[in-house]
Amino acid sequence: MNQALSAILPLDALQSIGSGPLYLKLRQTLEDAIQSGRLAHGDALPAERDLADYANVSRVTVRKAVDDLVKDGLLARRQGSGTFVVKPVSKVQQPLSQLTSFTEDMARRGLETRAEWLERGLFHPSPEEMMMLGLAPGTMVARLGRLRIANDMPLAIERASLSAEFLPDPRKVDTSLYAELEKTRSRPVRAIQRISACNVKNPDAGLLAVPVGAAGLSIERISYLASGRVVEFTRSLYRGDAYDFVAELTIGGN
Repeated sequence: MNQALSAILPLDALQSIGSGPLYLKLRQTLEDAIQSGRLAHGDALPAERDLADYANVSRVTVRKAVDDLVKDGLLARRQGSGTFVVKPVSKVQQPLSQLTSFTEDMARRGLETRAEWLERGLFHPSPEEMMMLGLAPGTMVARLGRLRIANDMPLAIERASLSAEFLPDPRKVDTSLYAELEKTRSRPVRAIQRISACNVKNPDAGLLAVPVGAAGLSIERISYLASGRVVEFTRSLYRGDAYDFVAELTIGGN
């Protein structure tokens, strides 16, 4: 165990850091290990007891150092699983003036995307879905719930609802919902989005690999066909540390 820890956290580096509280020295050593790649994204942090024994410090000192790195977003605690390294994120900017799919938006940036399905199928609609989509009684609704990932970094949880009239077989959706809707000329042409700040709760925090209570962006979108009919109702949750939404404004005449 000590041999494995020494490869990640060399004791000479820990001892060479100047004066100051022990937890700050340990915190700096752990941060250096993350930034240098010795501790990679997704790696489990050694148990607090093992770290305390190895560095010859108290478990309180270890916990304080780890707490600081969790607050800074470099570590994430997952209930029942342990503490894991979170790769530092470069923010993605998305303009608010264009209606594009997540796949299209990431492809323009040269990012490799994939999705983990959380839900996909036909269901009896909820009262909210009936109202938002304008469904007639007896109409089924297609639901698509996905964890959206770019370059192996979870960025967003997206939950979309559509009338089964537009998407009778949700399992045909592979990477892009809009590409599938394009085949039946049901791709939306405009949308109204409402964006609000939120704190990420469980279980979404675990899916996004962020601490519980981390800043997030909650987005509700209603998308329309050219005829004015609603085709899609989507609720998404984006990591606040990874996404910026940008709007270009013009100044009207006086």
